[in-house]
Amino acid sequence: MTQTMNLQSRLAQPEILLAPGVYDALSALLAEQAGFEALYLSGASVAYTKMGRSDVGLTTFTEVADTLSHITERVRVPVIVDADTGFGNALNVMRTVKGFERAGAAMIQLEDQTFPKRCGHLDGKSVVPVQEMVGKLKAALDARNKADTLILARTDALAVEGQEAAFDRAQAYLECGVDALFIEALRTPEQMDAACQRFAQRIPLLANMVEGGKTPLQSATVLQQHGFSIAIFPGGTTRAVAHAMQSYFAHLHEHQTTTGWKDRMLDFDGLNQLIGTSELLATGKRYDGS
Repeated sequence: MTQTMNLQSRLAQPEILLAPGVYDALSALLAEQAGFEALYLSGASVAYTKMGRSDVGLTTFTEVADTLSHITERVRVPVIVDADTGFGNALNVMRTVKGFERAGAAMIQLEDQTFPKRCGHLDGKSVVPVQEMVGKLKAALDARNKADTLILARTDALAVEGQEAAFDRAQAYLECGVDALFIEALRTPEQMDAACQRFAQRIPLLANMVEGGKTPLQSATVLQQHGFSIAIFPGGTTRAVAHAMQSYFAHLHEHQTTTGWKDRMLDFDGLNQLIGTSELLATGKRYDGS
């Protein structure tokens, strides 16, 4: 089955789908090898790793599409990709959906923030009018070449307009025909329950777990008990890698060698085994005329 078909059929199952955040082909490969059924490519992680910058709308369509294509070339599990606001108006949304679909996206997430956007767990967000977002979502649905390329609608209105307005927006987006909903930065377990009570029986709901963010950090098991169908931990991978690299660089700078860090890293052979170097060389040998 294709990646998109895999995701569509998987979301029909009762067990919650846990998708870790990835930011390049290596992190995606490691997540696949760990046994995850789907991956989440966040715009924030692309900003963090490609530019060393914050998630404030600096990334572009082409940067995310390029990252996505490297990931989907390397792994077989479906990838949910954060398309931010679609990088502009409805016409930009159409280009984004077509491009991300070509790059192998199984699900494309679009949000109702103004452009440029910012991380959903930062203060100072603003949102576009409901009808503008409805138009963008309809453009996204029309732009798909395959019906099983899924569209995920995200609203950031809770922090701007309040809970009921956010739920009303989610209802309007559901009525467009999207495949899943994401109400960003729910503040309490009670708000999470309220969102699930209103929507979870009708459409898959996504819960976003950000370490230190606005939403209470909970396990996928607890999120399923609320009623969520998808749980993402989008930036945890980058934060874990950044923490490990801080320690690694501090050790190398102090000791001028990696000897004392060897038990916390792969050696040359270990990394080559992980990424399949011997298999790649064997494939090349089939074509070298020897």
